Amino acid sequence: MKEYDLYIVPTPIGNLGDISLRAIDVLKAVDLIACEDMRVTQKLLNHFDIKTKCISYHKFNEKERIDKFKELLKSGKKIALVSDAGTPLFCDPGSILVEELRKENFSITALAGANAVATFLSQNARETEDFYFAGFLPKSQNQIENLLKKYKDTNIVFYESPNRLLETIKIIKNTRSNPRVSIGRELTKIFEEVISDSADNILKHFETNPLKGEIVGMIYAQNAKHDISDFDEKIEKLKKKKFGAKEISIILSELYDISKNEVYKRVLDI
Repeated sequence: MKEYDLYIVPTPIGNLGDISLRAIDVLKAVDLIACEDMRVTQKLLNHFDIKTKCISYHKFNEKERIDKFKELLKSGKKIALVSDAGTPLFCDPGSILVEELRKENFSITALAGANAVATFLSQNARETEDFYFAGFLPKSQNQIENLLKKYKDTNIVFYESPNRLLETIKIIKNTRSNPRVSIGRELTKIFEEVISDSADNILKHFETNPLKGEIVGMIYAQNAKHDISDFDEKIEKLKKKKFGAKEISIILSELYDISKNEVYKRVLDI
C-alpha cells in the first residue's frame, strides 16, 4: 500500500466502535500523531492499544508547529492528524498545515470516517442534495439574520453550542415565516436525539428538556415565494366555504410560506 507523509484521520464522534480498521492501522504505523487535546486523544489510543507518541496541534499553535512538522517529514517520519472527534478541517485545525505542506509537495491523504455533518444529514429527508455548511453560526443576531436571508433558498447546516441553541432558534423563528428546523445532538451516543419540526415546536421541546452535548442543526430552505395573484382562485374557494379572512390567511401562509399579513391584505382586496 502506498505510503504518505501526512494522514488525515477521522476519529469517532461518540461511539468508539465507529473508528475504521484502516484508521487504527495508520495510527499505529505513523511516527507521530498531531492532536487538539492530548488527553482526549490518549483515551482513544489507550482503548485500541495504540502506543504512538502524540504532539499537541490546536488553533493556538498551528503556525508555530509547521516548521517542526516539515523537519520531521523531511527526515522520513510519517504524521497523522486527528481532531478531538470527527474529521479534521471541519471546524477543527488542519487547514494551515495542509496548505503549507502542499506548497512543498509533501504527500497527503485523508481517510474516510466519522463526520457529524454526514451522520446528521443521513437522518434528515431533504428535497434537494445541496446545502450550505455554515460551521458554527455567527454570534451576533444581525449576522445570523443576514445569513438566513442570503441562503434562504438553500438548506443551512450548522454547529451550535448547547448554551446558545435556544437563542439561535428564536432568531430563526423571528427572521423567517414558519421555518422548519432539524436539530441533532449526542449523535452516535446513548442519548442521541434528532428532531425535525417547526421552530416553535423545537423551541418548546428544548425549553423543557436539558441541552447537553455536541449539536448539529439544519434550517430548511425557505420555499420560493409565489405571486400573490395565484392565490385569488384559492381565496375565492375558501370564501365560498365560509372561511373568514383571518382563517384564509393562516391556511395559505402555512401551506405556501407566505406572510399572513400579505395574504390577509389580498383577501380583503378581492
